[in-house]
Amino acid sequence: MLKGFEGVIKPKSIDAELFAAIDSKRIPAHIAVIMDGNGRWAQAKGRPRIFGHRAGAESVRAIIDTCRRLEIKAVTLYAFSTENWKRPRAEIRGLMTMLKRYIRTDLAEVHSHNIKFQAIGHIEGLFEDVQTEIHRAEETTRENTGMTMSVALNYGGRAEIVEAARRAAAQVLERGDNVEQLSEEDIERNLYTHGLPEVDLMIRTSGEFRISNFLLWQLAYSEIYVTPTLFPDFRRPHIFEAILDYQKRDRRFGGVK
Repeated sequence: MLKGFEGVIKPKSIDAELFAAIDSKRIPAHIAVIMDGNGRWAQAKGRPRIFGHRAGAESVRAIIDTCRRLEIKAVTLYAFSTENWKRPRAEIRGLMTMLKRYIRTDLAEVHSHNIKFQAIGHIEGLFEDVQTEIHRAEETTRENTGMTMSVALNYGGRAEIVEAARRAAAQVLERGDNVEQLSEEDIERNLYTHGLPEVDLMIRTSGEFRISNFLLWQLAYSEIYVTPTLFPDFRRPHIFEAILDYQKRDRRFGGVK
């Protein structure tokens, strides 16, 4: 039977066919996801945009469950950017309420599977009640040793690099060096994702070919997969398809084989 998916994937189903084609020795260590298309999905159904965000929560659960079963080491989800504050206030309030509810209701499930939860971004700029739920989830799962689930909230890639560079420069001066000795490793140590594997695969839903200020440093040599599927419809077969596409890539990292 399918290892890791016993009783979950039905034999001879599309899921089973896709899973059987995956090379278990070439699974990406770290997958990042731009979760796009919630609003368009809702509007196509004549519903308010927040309805799409709520539906997208099921896709988040599918991603985390599938990646956990595949023994992927890290998943990073782009949930709320610094630019998203420009959205209507009602939508922002709805997103924050939904986020708080998701963390509260899914924490036990995440913790039971030995998953470590962390939020990355300018967390101090979020609503205080959301911060409280985030800190509780991080503290509860801090010692977990399985997959790391990172959720990017109030996050901007440029801001992350600027903040990391400032901290790294201060550390260089503190150790008695000059700023000309600042290295990539110094910056890397101060990124939100420090300690995680390199991002091997970045998935964007909804068909948009943009990285939208997401993990600008970390995506330097990532493989990028874009699917036209809107995020609320994104499920296990789509994850398998993305991984199969990734496994077809010839990864040279700027060199020649």
